[in-house]
Amino acid sequence: MAKNPLNLGGVIVATTLAFKPDDNAPAGLAVDYDKFAAHCNWLIENGCRGVGPNGSLGEYSSLTDEERRTVIQVAVDTVGDRGLVVAGVHGVGWHQARHWAELAAEDGADGVLLLPPTIYRANRSEVIEHYTKVNEVGLPIMAYNNPIDTKVDLTPDLLAELSSLENLVAVKEFSTDIRRVLEIQDKTDLDVIAGADDLLFESLVAGATGWFAGYPNAFPREAVELYTLVTTGKIDEARTLYRELVPVFGWDSKTEFVQAIKLSIDVAGESYGGPTRPPRGPLSAENAERVTHETRRALDYLATR
Repeated sequence: MAKNPLNLGGVIVATTLAFKPDDNAPAGLAVDYDKFAAHCNWLIENGCRGVGPNGSLGEYSSLTDEERRTVIQVAVDTVGDRGLVVAGVHGVGWHQARHWAELAAEDGADGVLLLPPTIYRANRSEVIEHYTKVNEVGLPIMAYNNPIDTKVDLTPDLLAELSSLENLVAVKEFSTDIRRVLEIQDKTDLDVIAGADDLLFESLVAGATGWFAGYPNAFPREAVELYTLVTTGKIDEARTLYRELVPVFGWDSKTEFVQAIKLSIDVAGESYGGPTRPPRGPLSAENAERVTHETRRALDYLATR
């Protein structure tokens, strides 16, 4: 059966989500949809291919059902025909994930990003069922391999079995094993999308075709430039730029990545990061100082180019 086509090349940003104080909202923080829309617009205007709301960076697990759906609607309305909206539809079981995929389809998303079952460490047959059920919705699916957080590894041989699903078109690879890029391409027909910001250069050189990214929330222009340099063969120029950005990009692979990226957005000063909702608390003073230092180091370098 022919694959459902969706070109996921370019820089698609796993978007952060803005909150504002509200005593009547969960944990005293309401979603600031206006700031979120402005952030999505800013990313698209700076050359990003699309946005990926309701991922881990979008703090989907701390949202109410109404908030979670509205986030997708705002993203779709804001991006319009200027780019892609790849909605996170993660769920504990396939019935939740399928529900969110159905709503994403109804609300106009172009595709979905799908982890294996969350919280529960699913076995192989359960993972296959999970993706099979969401496949039935009909939207293109980018599987998300993040064994660090989910404890479920979408290995190349498992992806080879899953790739028979007509709507499974790509995998966001976050195992941090750079060898996976070529192995997945050898065993499947899936597009491999770079998932770890601090392996972006290596992943693209190895043949990844896109970047589903966290730090372009703070550095969208530079992220697009870096992607373009590598994919057009300007490897030396790309390496020079990457070398200066990778220290701060490394926060994308740390436990506090949401807080760190939001702080970097605020330090960069062109959009809004703001606070996180529980269970994510504020950065420690030491980590906040490190993130600030590494963000400013990157900004200082960029200002001299």
